[in-house]
Amino acid sequence: MNKTDLSKYQNPEYKPGGGTIKRLAWYFTNAVFLRNPLNPFSGVKVFLLKLFGAKIGKGVVIKPAVNIKYPWRLSIGNYSWLGENVWIDNLEDVAIADNCCLSQGAMLLTGNHNYKKTTFDLMTKGIILESGVWIGAYSIVAPGVCCKSHSVLAVNSVAVADLASYSIYQGNPAKKVRDRQIE
Repeated sequence: MNKTDLSKYQNPEYKPGGGTIKRLAWYFTNAVFLRNPLNPFSGVKVFLLKLFGAKIGKGVVIKPAVNIKYPWRLSIGNYSWLGENVWIDNLEDVAIADNCCLSQGAMLLTGNHNYKKTTFDLMTKGIILESGVWIGAYSIVAPGVCCKSHSVLAVNSVAVADLASYSIYQGNPAKKVRDRQIE
């Protein structure tokens, strides 16, 4: 298969933004400073994300081995937390509000492929996490999902639809299991 043959398997409408040089520079910056488990310095990570266009509030904590696809498509509110091995695969915009927690190994995925077509066209939709949302360890938030204020996605669960405010979800696909009571 040559390069011309491969072009029919791409989505010509998708634009990642940032330009080729910026994306390449980010790839190496991400590998050395964010994905590297030996870098514990959250302030350096926040600085670099902002340098590449992310909007990040005060008091944000970014633990080691975090992977972020495109910082120019990311906003994080005040006092939010990204745990170890969080992966934000933000082919589209991802908005994380204030006081959110993404626990270890959580994934925010904004892209998928259309399995109904032989070309597996890329399909993308953004993700919104409203204030006080907690995404449990090794959980996945699928493209287009909005996690409403103070919702919780329990450990190892998959959100494929919006999560209601002050509700706890569990399973694959995630189902509401109870209300969230905050004291």
